[in-house]
Amino acid sequence: MAQPSLDKHATTDQNGGWSTRRIAVCALFCAISAVCTLFIEFPIIPGIEWLRYDPSGIVALLAGFSFGPAVGAVVSVLPYLVHLGTSGGIYGTIMAILVTFAMTVPASLIFRTKPSPSRAVVGMVAGGVICVAAAILGNLVFTPLYAGMPVEAVKALIVPALLPFNVLKAAINGVVAGLLLRPVSKAIR
Repeated sequence: MAQPSLDKHATTDQNGGWSTRRIAVCALFCAISAVCTLFIEFPIIPGIEWLRYDPSGIVALLAGFSFGPAVGAVVSVLPYLVHLGTSGGIYGTIMAILVTFAMTVPASLIFRTKPSPSRAVVGMVAGGVICVAAAILGNLVFTPLYAGMPVEAVKALIVPALLPFNVLKAAINGVVAGLLLRPVSKAIR
């Protein structure tokens, strides 16, 4: 027989369910990520102003490492829906969700198998590679739709713009999340 949860407000038992605490912390991660997507956005490659970085991917990674891939997935999606409601840019929002999800879920799945600093690094590298591949493929599909560019013109942007931007974005997210993982984990406990 399973022990009852020690959390008086638990919505499930201790078998990995979503407790009230887990829901509240997930909501906090979503709120922080939403603030990042709405208010902290800037170009990171000179001359390519339309590719803008926001640090919400860091928050999604920290959520995924702290509470697992399900929470990481939620934090990869929900804050961008707020952004969609305020900005109206559906294709950019879809791309942001795709790229954040593609890095966060694989990274947190790998980390979850045996949580350690080395598994976090392996997860972030694997997630970064998947993220960059998803970004390139997503740009080939969505950029022609929202920018009115032919696919050939998007292909011509892969090496000089899309690849460096997405590699740099994944690297920033991974390094900063790696530096913040221990302090955030301690704060959550």
